[in-house]
Amino acid sequence: MLNVMNVSQKEMIDQLKLSCKIPGLLEAIATRQIIADAATYAGIKVELEELQQAADALRAANRLIKAEDTWTWLEKHYLSVEDFEQLAEINLISVKLAQHLFADKIEPRFYENQLDYLAAVTYEVILEDEDLAWELFYAVTEGEITFQDVTRQHIQNLELRRAGGYRGIKHRHEFKPDIAAAVFVANPPELLKPIAIAQKVHLIWVEEIIQPKLDQQLRLKIMSELFSDWLKQQIAQVEIIPHFESDSYSQPVQDLLKIA
Repeated sequence: MLNVMNVSQKEMIDQLKLSCKIPGLLEAIATRQIIADAATYAGIKVELEELQQAADALRAANRLIKAEDTWTWLEKHYLSVEDFEQLAEINLISVKLAQHLFADKIEPRFYENQLDYLAAVTYEVILEDEDLAWELFYAVTEGEITFQDVTRQHIQNLELRRAGGYRGIKHRHEFKPDIAAAVFVANPPELLKPIAIAQKVHLIWVEEIIQPKLDQQLRLKIMSELFSDWLKQQIAQVEIIPHFESDSYSQPVQDLLKIA
């Protein structure tokens, strides 16, 4: 037999408080209001066709292929059709506002910070013995063994070992500073000298340095960064004051909250 539990709005708000999620919720509310106000000030409007495209994009992002998928998703998140349209509109207005504010600032940002968009394809083995790391380094550079031999013998993680220590394509800021400094002056393919950091020794094979190209994907990434920075600045200038049904605390709680 299925038990039914009724949950009130007050109980939901209490749980948000006890979960320490109120600050994040308030910031999200402020963010939405800031975007709405800025869009109104800029005269940004949403056309019906644009809204339909935004709704289609929202469904695609949540893998809502069939109509029943959409209804199930709405029920799960306690949303109405009108809520769904509002969510699509908020997403669309955010994109249009970001384009309005920063479309002409993408290229300057790219060329001023071009080094930050460099990327590298690397393979890595992490050791605890620096002497062993140097021994392996010289063995590879002198052709006695291959780096693949090193990965097979010295990587414990099964999946990583199977991938030959492959770390993927990473941008400069995703590396630790000491490692980035060595990776991005390499002449691929090249095995870097062992790099010791916090009692670990990194043996890194640099396969390729990928020069940044200002394509559509990077344009969107830079615009998103600029928009996110702008929102943070706007929120920092706002004092957010929540109003609950009762802001009064019992005397024992007040005593606990006193700062000596």
